[in-house]
Amino acid sequence: METSYSASVATFVRTVTWDHIPEPVRIKAKQVVLDIIGVALASSTMDFGHAVTHVARELGGPQVSRLIGTGDKVAAANAVLANGTLAHGLDYDDTLEEAIVHTGCCAVPSALAVGEETHASGRQVLEAAIAGMEVMSKVGLVAPGRFHARAFHPTAICAPFAAVAAAGKLYGLEAPQLVDALGICASQSGGIIEYLADGSWTKRLHPGWAIHGGVIATRLARQGFSGPGSVFEGQHGLYVAFGGQGEYHREHLFELGQTWEIPRFTFKSYPCGSISHPYMDCALRLRETHSLGPAELNTVDQIVCRTAEGPVHRLWEPLADKRRPVTGYGAKFSLPYSIAVMLVMGRAGLEEFTDESIRNAEVLSIAERVSYELDPTIDYPRHFVGHVQIRFKNGRVLEESQPHPRGGPEWPFEPDEIEAKFRANAGLVLKEEAIEKIVRLVNQLENLPDVAELSDAIAGGEG
Repeated sequence: METSYSASVATFVRTVTWDHIPEPVRIKAKQVVLDIIGVALASSTMDFGHAVTHVARELGGPQVSRLIGTGDKVAAANAVLANGTLAHGLDYDDTLEEAIVHTGCCAVPSALAVGEETHASGRQVLEAAIAGMEVMSKVGLVAPGRFHARAFHPTAICAPFAAVAAAGKLYGLEAPQLVDALGICASQSGGIIEYLADGSWTKRLHPGWAIHGGVIATRLARQGFSGPGSVFEGQHGLYVAFGGQGEYHREHLFELGQTWEIPRFTFKSYPCGSISHPYMDCALRLRETHSLGPAELNTVDQIVCRTAEGPVHRLWEPLADKRRPVTGYGAKFSLPYSIAVMLVMGRAGLEEFTDESIRNAEVLSIAERVSYELDPTIDYPRHFVGHVQIRFKNGRVLEESQPHPRGGPEWPFEPDEIEAKFRANAGLVLKEEAIEKIVRLVNQLENLPDVAELSDAIAGGEG
């Protein structure tokens, strides 16, 4: 038990404190909290957001945890079902590149909901959110690329562990109970990526459903329900089940509290798949540097992008379908569309990924000319890179490359950029005074006596 992976994770969760957390981790964690709240507020105005909050209300339970963007409270496990879905529903939330997981949308809603239920301080909620983000990151780093290769969504596989870490810390579970909770929640991992076929909504649900399961697992363990302690290394454990036989980097699970992943998170510039962002940046630079207007774009013969093999089945193929996505949500996972919309419109915000916008004839005409070439030198998923080459009918060639996405450690956003993104998203729900209050509360979250004050601030007009 003392040397098992689960026991090591449990020890980290039990012992990590604010004083133990390096200052850069603290700072970025609060930025993640602000970013996630903003995305969730924006999602609360949309059709999928209305659906999931409606279901959470129906499930009900003790009115202890806020449904973000509403005046309602429900049981913590049901709040995270909705809030995790809202936080990931626009594909606008942070990413850890190498693990290809979205952690803020899992750890932050878990910490906020359980923190509100337990009347935790802001500092306790931050400790729990950081524990959740770090645990989920390490779980994902054990198997980079392996889950996607078998048609699973890595975030859905790893998210229950974020919830167990965050909720377990706030509920005050002992180490053996945490080991049980980790074993239980692994049986609640899942999440297939068949949404790619038709642009339907299931990816949006993956974090919410997974952290709902993680909170349930934590509560079960607190009542003495047992789970397998060998869930990370067992013959029938998490990695063999979802990643297949082979070598795994399980040593990452022993590195919790020694190396920190939160500083490596990448914030998103655009509400679409993370891997697309460097390509979109390249397209935008080409447009702006060379003043590519409608006349110039009409003379484009081909647009060719270099890519690693890993993302092909999610962002490039079937190529004919990716060139003409059938839903706005499906367009978020189409590189031909994302590159074309950037070249034509010069922007890619929420409004560019709607069912109406994807019918833009000029964008679709350019998307038809976008294709890819495999480049085995790209170190995917360790690095998300971008490359766009435009070949014109007269033989002219323009080309741009980018080694890293914006918003990550190599090219970080400034604090005011993160706050501007938050204000734009929150502005779909809240008035300016309420927005500024949330910014102030999150910036000083470690000094907040009760996180309920932040919960009250993130209620919207819906009730």
